[in-house]
Amino acid sequence: MTPDLPAVGGPAPLIDHTLLRPTAQKAEIERLCEEAVEYGFASVCVPPCHVRLAAGRLYGSGVACGTVIGFPLGYSSPQVKRFEAEQAVGDGAVELDMVIRQDLAAQANWQAVGDEIALLVRAVPEAKIKVILECCRLTPDSITALVDVVADSGAAFVKTSTGFAEKGADAGQVRLMAQTARGRVGVKAAGGIRTLDDLGVMVAAGATRIGTSAGVAIMRQWLERQA
Repeated sequence: MTPDLPAVGGPAPLIDHTLLRPTAQKAEIERLCEEAVEYGFASVCVPPCHVRLAAGRLYGSGVACGTVIGFPLGYSSPQVKRFEAEQAVGDGAVELDMVIRQDLAAQANWQAVGDEIALLVRAVPEAKIKVILECCRLTPDSITALVDVVADSGAAFVKTSTGFAEKGADAGQVRLMAQTARGRVGVKAAGGIRTLDDLGVMVAAGATRIGTSAGVAIMRQWLERQA
């Protein structure tokens, strides 16, 4: 399907151009940044160890530098996640995708999940916090509860997946997240989104940001359809 996309740039302003493979090299990060600037993506999302490099490459371009916190399992202590967040912002990141503690979600301990998110929001108020739920491991009721927790915490986005679990973004779950969020927070879909049609399905379901390592391929597909 051809999604309803921004008039300028097509899908580009929705895309976090992502490279989180643990073996990614300096040259690959540099190329990722060059591609993000060329196509006008919303941001890049890179491993924390590459934030300083990426931020330098993107400086003045309008493309945000993002990274991950507590990734991909989420079970670091709140204090460690806060340190990671502060370090990342100090290195130049302005968007942080953090993974919640999934054991707390499984126990329906919403207060503890919210406290951890709010800790990061307070620690780095200049950054957009995107909260990764790992929806494939949650019930619909838990997803609904967690979206409310994220909205109340002051975070900027709720996000479906790390892309490292059993399953990535699911349109039904994205729709549930968007309906629950009601515009209070953005909804980021990530994991397994590799084509323009995949992106279109997620946007139609209510996603306002897309995390993908296939941003260039998606843009080429969009440009071909404009020809």
